[in-house]
Amino acid sequence: MSDSETEIEGSTAPLIEHLTELRTRIIRSVIAFLVGMVICFPFAEQILSFLAEPMADIMRARGEDPQLFYDAPQDAFFAYVKIAVLFGFALTSPYIGMQMWRFVAPGLYKTERGAFLPFLIASPVLFIAGGAFAYYVVMPLAMNFFLGFGNVIPMLSSMLGLGGETTPDTEIVENGLKVFYFGSIKEYLALAIKFIVAFGICFQLPVLLTLMGKAGLVSAAGLKSVRKYAMVAILVLAAIVTPPDVITQGILFVVVYGLYEVSIVLVKIVEKKREERLRAEGYYDDEDEAEEAAKKSESSDDDAEGIDPLLAEFDEDDD
Repeated sequence: MSDSETEIEGSTAPLIEHLTELRTRIIRSVIAFLVGMVICFPFAEQILSFLAEPMADIMRARGEDPQLFYDAPQDAFFAYVKIAVLFGFALTSPYIGMQMWRFVAPGLYKTERGAFLPFLIASPVLFIAGGAFAYYVVMPLAMNFFLGFGNVIPMLSSMLGLGGETTPDTEIVENGLKVFYFGSIKEYLALAIKFIVAFGICFQLPVLLTLMGKAGLVSAAGLKSVRKYAMVAILVLAAIVTPPDVITQGILFVVVYGLYEVSIVLVKIVEKKREERLRAEGYYDDEDEAEEAAKKSESSDDDAEGIDPLLAEFDEDDD
């Protein structure tokens, strides 16, 4: 066997080992996910009741009986399957994350592992915080807005005398048509999951921007300079990921923009630590930085006095 063939075999062996380990990690993660889904499926009805509690509280306050119905035979089953899938993944996500970490960690330096691990822990914590904020704060406000809006148009029509003629079969409340809400399992579950997932993902903004700051892809000064564009992007995001009501969109905008400002502070801290480390390793020269700052100061003074630096340079050459 030639030396080139031996070198090729030696280079392919580690690749096969890595692929084998990746397959093992994926298989373990899939098995854990299936186990979590099986565990959550018997409790799917209780989980649905928990998710529907914000809507139920609003309906009880309005004197209505909170109920969810399904208009197709398979709706309830698929709703419970969706709950089992989502909460089964949430239940086993720490184990899945640990498997992925054990696959990636051996290829990282010790400093890289120490820098990346806090973000791996912070990401699920922030997602849970975002989901809890959506459930306990946003969903009650949104349900109150949506359910209360059902009787607004009939009340306005009645006050303006635009209600039209009524029949004996029409139920009248203060000369207006009373509108009832019969909640659909499929529609309400989709709405609740959209709220929780949207806010959970938006709460990942500090993690994402701080990681990008560590990689040198963004800077605190750059983030500050694009604030106005970030505000527009956050407004568009709020309009896309939330239902079309001003209250929810406004809350999401305020929260995400606040996280954006927090991210600027975190990126600034990361930059400061990086500069201290590079300075300790001798990559920064304080004298050179002082000279550069002095030159910038002189240049700004000349500009303030209306003197063109290029013309001043030519004058010096003539002298």
